Amino acid sequence: MPARQIPKPRARRQAPEARPYHHGDLRRVLIDAALQLAAEGADVSVREAARRAAVSPGAPFRHFPNRDALMAAVAEEAQRRFRAEIETTLADARPAGPLARFRAFGIAYVRWAMRNPAHFEIISTGRYFAHGSSAELTRDNAELVVLTERMLAEAAAQGLLRSTDLKRILIAGRALIYGFARMNLDGHFPRWGVGEGEIERMAEEVIDLFIAGIAKS
Repeated sequence: MPARQIPKPRARRQAPEARPYHHGDLRRVLIDAALQLAAEGADVSVREAARRAAVSPGAPFRHFPNRDALMAAVAEEAQRRFRAEIETTLADARPAGPLARFRAFGIAYVRWAMRNPAHFEIISTGRYFAHGSSAELTRDNAELVVLTERMLAEAAAQGLLRSTDLKRILIAGRALIYGFARMNLDGHFPRWGVGEGEIERMAEEVIDLFIAGIAKS
């Protein structure tokens, strides 16, 4: 009688190894995708950002429950990049006087806006979301205003200004650099006879004209 064969025990099925998510930083990928959509003038939505990032439509919602949350994150990232540009410029200009630093701030603002039009559009207009809904953006803007106020206050204390009405000077300066950046973004300069290669130089000249107007001769 043949010996009874004992069946071999079945090999235990090993659980599949967890695979890392394809996009290691999904939040960052979605922010970049939304920024690209905005730069193209396309409608920005969480689902469209997911499609552009090549992830499932539901994947982004653990990071951004709605479009406003996504656009707030995009604006905060744009503002951080803008702030870094300003701080680097002012660090380089630190040995100079307050009006020279004020000038450097204005030029850095315009240059950044010209080189990053989608970022500028997002942080400077209410087209994409309500800016007041982002505490970080509100705080950062307030800090930049205080920074410019201090430069003008220092200039006034040194007797460098024609007027002591710092609020009016600050608003006029803001209107100048914002308006110049906006004119560039909206494509106005060709009709004023200013070629693309001349715009940055024109920005410097306009800001110098403003500084000359507020400074004591």
